[in-house]
Amino acid sequence: MRKPAVMTGALALAALFLVAGCSGDPLSTREEGTLGGAGIGAATGAIIGVTGFAVGNAMQNQQSANTQTQSQIQSQQQEIEQQRQQLQQLKQSQETE
Repeated sequence: MRKPAVMTGALALAALFLVAGCSGDPLSTREEGTLGGAGIGAATGAIIGVTGFAVGNAMQNQQSANTQTQSQIQSQQQEIEQQRQQLQQLKQSQETE
């Protein structure tokens, strides 16, 4: 979860230092805009990635819970059917006595 976000941030920071270190002159408006846009894009991408992970994880947990519930329901239905059959057999044995 955190590794892609950390990597994105590290790459953005490395790019910032690389661009800033290439020139002794102050950054032009275009360069500042480019760096600002890259930083905002990296941060936004990281936020979207983390949010996607959280949503996907919640959906997977819900699916696992639903699967477990369905399994329990099936088990209970089988038990009920067995008990019905036992009752039916008891009724038949009482009728024949």
